[in-house]
Amino acid sequence: MGEKRKAIYDATTLGKPKMMVLGLQHMFAMFGATILVPILVNGYFNGEGLSVQVTLFFAGIGTLLFHLCSKFKVPAFLGSSFAFLGGFATVAQLDTGKYANMSFGEKLPYACGGIVVAGLLYLVLALIIKLVGVKKVMHFLPPVVTGPIIICIGLSLAPSAVSNASANWFLAIVALAVVIAFNIWGKGMFNIIPILMGVVISYVVALIMQAMGFTNADGSAIINFAPISEASWVGLPPFIIAKFDITAILVMAPIAIATMMEHIGDISAISATTGLNFIEEPGLHRTLLGDGLATAFAGMFGGPANTTYGENTGVLELSKVYDPKVVRIAAVYAVVVSFIPKIADVIGTMPTAIIGGISFVLYGMISAIGVRNVVENKVDFTKSRNLIVAAVILVSGLGFSNGITFTVFGTTVTLTSLAIAALLGVTLNAILPGNDYNFGVNHQGDINRGVSFNNRNAS
Repeated sequence: MGEKRKAIYDATTLGKPKMMVLGLQHMFAMFGATILVPILVNGYFNGEGLSVQVTLFFAGIGTLLFHLCSKFKVPAFLGSSFAFLGGFATVAQLDTGKYANMSFGEKLPYACGGIVVAGLLYLVLALIIKLVGVKKVMHFLPPVVTGPIIICIGLSLAPSAVSNASANWFLAIVALAVVIAFNIWGKGMFNIIPILMGVVISYVVALIMQAMGFTNADGSAIINFAPISEASWVGLPPFIIAKFDITAILVMAPIAIATMMEHIGDISAISATTGLNFIEEPGLHRTLLGDGLATAFAGMFGGPANTTYGENTGVLELSKVYDPKVVRIAAVYAVVVSFIPKIADVIGTMPTAIIGGISFVLYGMISAIGVRNVVENKVDFTKSRNLIVAAVILVSGLGFSNGITFTVFGTTVTLTSLAIAALLGVTLNAILPGNDYNFGVNHQGDINRGVSFNNRNAS
């Protein structure tokens, strides 16, 4: 068995070549989920939806903008958010008033306008936190709330991992086995790039299998090379300018209530992983500012909302390299690839089974961090109030698989299962007597409060 590795906070000690490889690992970790959002939205908009190139561009630019706002201290990657998929689907289906005679492509800018407003709401919360102080805000998010929610996140993502892996179980098992082997028995550099090795080796296995005539379980080709031949080498991402209408805004903007809570959880998760209290320094108001600006900027020019990615937090946990510079390298890669459609399509040929196999580790690790959060903070489950809060969160987060859909001002709004769990958990924690959590008293406890509300497939 491999010895426990020491955390690396300054990746320059590894040398630039290794930093470039570590950045590549982060890009591969986020790539599948990030490009899946525009693929799904294109389905809603009958092929006239979001662009993969634009999505990658704003994932990279948004990440760099976030790092700028957070004083270059937080090793977070911002990819496209799944939380707004319901909003995109609703806007695509609007067929009354001004939307009655619009094509799908004409409706898209209005959905993006709603994302801009959603991003600006982050700035409002950031200002509130700056004015009243992070301690008053975090009092409503003790470990008894954040711990169960991160457990829900990993478990709610689990069906996605199994679904992807089921396309070709042999390939998924190869990817999973390679990640485990390199993480536990890998030596030197190979020990901190298990995800990248899982991708590369299993992709080579997929190529060999395809050459030998093997197919996926449904009879389809293991790797589809058709998009590569059709793509150009260089191409400007097809940006569009957002448009604003109250109907679309009322569809998209309320989703920010849930995603802002997701953000708080994500920053806590990264804090728990790295052992640094990012909620306190550089401060939650700064990270919210970065996330909000990244989302608003993306929406303004035709990109999806951004959110910090659990996959990349999983990479941090596996590699033990916590230097934000490595994540910024991944962001630069994403921007470069956005201008090279052929490379984007080559990476996009990665079989879903490989993504599924690797997700077994990444998604499971998110839940494991949630369990660690509860244990290390010594949450007292002999107290009925704590049991009730955790129980309601767990059942809501896993039970409302399709969320709750309701109508506001004639417009359909959907709250995801994890948004419901977060809202109920925070509310119960606030109204039930016996909340003795005080942020800032137990510094190590605050650090180890990791959680991710990020529902992307769910991040």
